[in-house]
Amino acid sequence: MAANGCSGCHTIPGVPGAQGQVGSRLEASLADRVFIGGVLANNPENLIRWIRSSREINPHTAMPSTRITEQQARDIAAYLYALK
Repeated sequence: MAANGCSGCHTIPGVPGAQGQVGSRLEASLADRVFIGGVLANNPENLIRWIRSSREINPHTAMPSTRITEQQARDIAAYLYALK
């Protein structure tokens, strides 16, 4: 997540230097949220879509479309949902 720039905007537990203040805090409560990015139902497939193509889903979001690989997005989503 650090290599993909996530830590520049998000605070992410377990990721050194991830103390960003622009995006939401990506912490244990992520799995309990109703929506991702305020527009998508919270489930793993939607989180993967959001991580990869957020601006295609919501052109007004501050989150960039990362264009990372599907596998990278799956790994990030798995990590975030596993936070307790």
